[in-house]
Amino acid sequence: MQSLSRVRNQFGLLFGLFAMLAAGQVSAHGAVGDHVNDLKGHLDQYTEEVQWLIGKFGGVVDTYEKRGQKAADSDALAGFWEEVDFHLAIETNHVPTYASIWQGIYGIKQAIDKGAPVSAVREEQVELEHTLWQALGAVKLAAQYQEKGLLAEVQTTENEPTTMPATLEDIKHRLDRVVAKYAEKLPEAATTIVHDTYLQRFEGVEGALIEQDAALVEDLEKDFNVTLPQALKRNASVDDVRDVVKAMQVKLDRAKALLVKAEKDRKDVF
Repeated sequence: MQSLSRVRNQFGLLFGLFAMLAAGQVSAHGAVGDHVNDLKGHLDQYTEEVQWLIGKFGGVVDTYEKRGQKAADSDALAGFWEEVDFHLAIETNHVPTYASIWQGIYGIKQAIDKGAPVSAVREEQVELEHTLWQALGAVKLAAQYQEKGLLAEVQTTENEPTTMPATLEDIKHRLDRVVAKYAEKLPEAATTIVHDTYLQRFEGVEGALIEQDAALVEDLEKDFNVTLPQALKRNASVDDVRDVVKAMQVKLDRAKALLVKAEKDRKDVF
């Protein structure tokens, strides 16, 4: 395991710096809006915003179909999303769906920028619309929890996992946020999340994982310390970054299964 120690030595100081920066981090869009503290009172607003977004996104695609690539302003897509309050409502309550929305936006943008057939752009549009409705459903569910005073408990549980399998699930969600921040053109914020996740989450479980599959741990160490940070640094496409993250999440699922099995075997012995 000499290579694991070498990686830690190379990146240890850098991780420490990122951890200090992350300590005071808030949402990339500033303090969370008051509306997020009263989700139920703003559900009608969020519904209207989703409908508005669908109309705006559809309008860009319509322009692409009728007038071509130059007339379609693909850069406006991200601006529409950042303009609505619903953006923060889903970001603070369901990161995987939040990340999927950003990926959908860039799916349309990249298809237009590449001059893809209209049918392909329409497929991206339909998928994004589906994700937006899913996001609205997630916020409505969060509003129910919030009304019952349970939302804070749910968020605390997610932020501070108490078991190693739960920690690995939390890492997967944090990686979803990495993709979302990168799609927002915030590579530094995305990189900070990567390093913070490694320090505060992965290092806490790697000892137990090494006992199960040392090669898997070394592979994930390389992903956290080299592969993903380099993808963020070299201005890779959102799809490329997403592919790296998906590959990491598959490995994390394998790691979770190993830990669950090890715990079961231990209980069977005793």
